[in-house]
Amino acid sequence: MKKRSVLDLKRITRQEFKQIEKIPLVIVLDHIRSLNNVGSVFRTSDAFLIEAIFLCGITATPPHPEIHKTALGAEDSVEWHYEEDTCKAVTDLKNSGYTVFAIEQVENSVSLPDLKLDKSKKYAVVLGNEVKGVQQSVVDLCDQSIEIPQFGTKHSLNVSVTAGLIIWDFFKQLYY
Repeated sequence: MKKRSVLDLKRITRQEFKQIEKIPLVIVLDHIRSLNNVGSVFRTSDAFLIEAIFLCGITATPPHPEIHKTALGAEDSVEWHYEEDTCKAVTDLKNSGYTVFAIEQVENSVSLPDLKLDKSKKYAVVLGNEVKGVQQSVVDLCDQSIEIPQFGTKHSLNVSVTAGLIIWDFFKQLYY
């Protein structure tokens, strides 16, 4: 089996990416400290045709060399917005017809394997700070929370890993 080259993969251009239809999903980053995590979320969002990313609070914004290190240019293809107040971003999304999920371990959360999405709806997911998670005030505004089941000794995942799992699950349900 021969490994495919970049040319074999026939990737679309940045301009084509901006024109192509996206899945109805917005990612909200709530006070993410690590610029590598931010860059990774951009790269995953590009790979799976995410509509936009909202960078909130202390979350850094492009252009920045540390974001670029992991985004590898996806910060230029994926639409993004900065909003200082995550609660305002969530409220604005809800007022625009989005169903908003916090990705957080809370009472009555829905387990990711049990999540059923409706292709006719628009969604947003909020990913929280590496130490404190999604702010309680933001969780309170969300329509529901999604929890990723974990079975080892640790009960949290890196933000970029969480984003990858969530984005992939939403993509599978909304794209195919």
